[in-house]
Amino acid sequence: MSGATHHAGARPSLTGAVGLRAARPADVPRIAELVQAYVLDRRLLAKDLVTLYEDVQEFVVAEVLVPGDGGPDGSTGTVRVVGCGALHVMWADLAEVRTVAVDTSLRGGGVGRALVGELLDRARRLGVSRVFCLTFEKGFFGSFGFEEIEAAPVPPEVYEELLRSHDEGVAEFLDLARVKPNTLGNARMLLQL
Repeated sequence: MSGATHHAGARPSLTGAVGLRAARPADVPRIAELVQAYVLDRRLLAKDLVTLYEDVQEFVVAEVLVPGDGGPDGSTGTVRVVGCGALHVMWADLAEVRTVAVDTSLRGGGVGRALVGELLDRARRLGVSRVFCLTFEKGFFGSFGFEEIEAAPVPPEVYEELLRSHDEGVAEFLDLARVKPNTLGNARMLLQL
């Protein structure tokens, strides 16, 4: 997820505030589109559609009303998904904020901040006491209180259990050799809730 960098081009005009809600299967194609914009510059890993559908219940989406031209049905605009993020529970007291992506035309406008805030609230409601992220955006996540760490913050017996996971994000969390090319340059960060 990027901080205050903006891409060339005009920012779409928005009506009202950003709304957040749980993602639905119908949102998956748009989530894939949002993620793909960050895959190209290696800020996010590519996600297969099947993986996004399997994990849709972990996602929150941000949506806004984009003004329309007052079409024949009297509509004044359309609701558009402009961001996404997921909270993946990894262990009894540990979750990961992952796959945070915002429409590139809206970066720096608070959408990512709203998404991460909601994901951290979800973690609190679940009773998770620590949240991990793997990111290039140290300043952004640092503003929430995340701090850089060196190694996986779990005891050896939990590490051994996590090795059984087939989830690529867990492999990244464990810093396994097979995922190191995917994580080069990323900071490992942890937040105590």
